[in-house]
Amino acid sequence: MASKRALITGISGQDGSYLAELLLKKGYEVHGLIRRSSRDPFVRLQHIKQSIVPHYGDLRDRGALERAVSKSQPDEVYNLAAQSDVGISFMVPEETYEINYAGVGRLAQVILDIKPSARLYQASTSEMFGDTLPPQSETSPFNPVSPYGIAKLRAHEDYVVGYREKRGVFIASGILFNHESPRRGEHFVTRKVTISFAKIAAGIQESVELGNLDAKRDWGFAGDYVDAMWRMMQRDVAEDYVIGTGKAHSVRELVEECAKAFGLKLHWEGSGVKEVAKDDTGTVRVRINEKFYRPKEVNSLLADAHKAERDLKWKPETTFRELVTMMAESDRTAQENRATH
Repeated sequence: MASKRALITGISGQDGSYLAELLLKKGYEVHGLIRRSSRDPFVRLQHIKQSIVPHYGDLRDRGALERAVSKSQPDEVYNLAAQSDVGISFMVPEETYEINYAGVGRLAQVILDIKPSARLYQASTSEMFGDTLPPQSETSPFNPVSPYGIAKLRAHEDYVVGYREKRGVFIASGILFNHESPRRGEHFVTRKVTISFAKIAAGIQESVELGNLDAKRDWGFAGDYVDAMWRMMQRDVAEDYVIGTGKAHSVRELVEECAKAFGLKLHWEGSGVKEVAKDDTGTVRVRINEKFYRPKEVNSLLADAHKAERDLKWKPETTFRELVTMMAESDRTAQENRATH
């Protein structure tokens, strides 16, 4: 039997790299849509670069999408490409909408025109729930509060549900809660924290500035979550699945856990924007800076992933502590390697 072919948009990102690894292990022929940029798009893919068939373009370019789908003739398409930074979406709402909403429609239509038998996975997001009270499941109301969440919800309603119900296209949607890893972009708060503490431990940075310490998120490991994506695509019927750990932790807990991984115990003093965290020597290691507050904050996200557990036989394998420790160790090693070169 010929191996299955998969096309991954956003293959150079965190999720794309883990998914590519998983599919290659399962014997897939893996194609990736890669956006030409000044940064090396293969930085997360060096170890599997030779096994991936690259196609250049992005979701804004219909011609590039047509070429990628025509050449790859995929059995499965995983749409992981996005403007994925919630905070930045407030600054670039039009670009966010163009990629996260219009781009999804472009891709779905190209698949329908060129390879209608292909199955499509759409990366949806817990940010679609916005300020809906936790825990959030597939039946919880959506109420996004950011341009990122709004664009993702429109794509979900118009293209995932719309194309699935009206055009009979197989489109599965993963409503993924926050998922991190050592490959997470450095501008996300988890990596910002682990990188900062690696530099603090190395003596080249004194403190880190953060925004809302009390925002709670359901944080899991991206390597676990791509397995859930694949499982959704093997079902007889395309559906939506909430994917998360079912445990929420605050940014404050993230900071404390990370500090612990570097052998530091933190002591909190003050309140509001005057709050700081000091180590045992009295040195301030964490400060609050109002510029990192979002215009509208989602206070608490907590997944109810019972449907995924029941239908997909999926459960996260990595705990919050294991995740933070993994990321801290990776950034500690990277920092040490920089120091020796």
